[in-house]
Amino acid sequence: MALYGASVECSLHCLLFLVDLPADVHASTQELASLQGISVSYVAKLFGALRTAGIVTSVEGIDGGYRLARPADAITVLDVVTALEGDKPMFQCREIRRQCALFESTPPAWATRGMCSIHAVMVEAEARMREVLDAHTLADLAGRVARKAPRSFGVDVVNWFGRRRPARGGSHSSKGASR
Repeated sequence: MALYGASVECSLHCLLFLVDLPADVHASTQELASLQGISVSYVAKLFGALRTAGIVTSVEGIDGGYRLARPADAITVLDVVTALEGDKPMFQCREIRRQCALFESTPPAWATRGMCSIHAVMVEAEARMREVLDAHTLADLAGRVARKAPRSFGVDVVNWFGRRRPARGGSHSSKGASR
């Protein structure tokens, strides 16, 4: 059962690459797509939504691209989920309890009184899941990656972006570099 689409996973992975970038470095959608092996247009769509939600900021131009709009410890996984998936409930009760064949025409009051029992469980489950997503930040996720990865990985990421700077000089239009 997939609750959230690939957009959440792809975005979180891309955002993790922004956590430790030097202040003067912005990551283009082309760079983020290359890092993840996904389409540039898909990353551009995702980062448009993340920018609208205030999770990232963008800078135009050859050296432009995206950066986190606030510190990684101030961006929760729930912020990212909400930016991409909206705040719609995961479960929609259809009030099937009203259609039981045993009720003939009108369901009795006991059967429809209060919230549907199934709906109540689903609302509770969603609330707990949102609490968990809200309790974890990009900094938390980056820390988990850092504990698993070799010590050099963070430096490798920054160096990877650094090696791509000269290539941006003539190969990207100013609009394409940041979108």
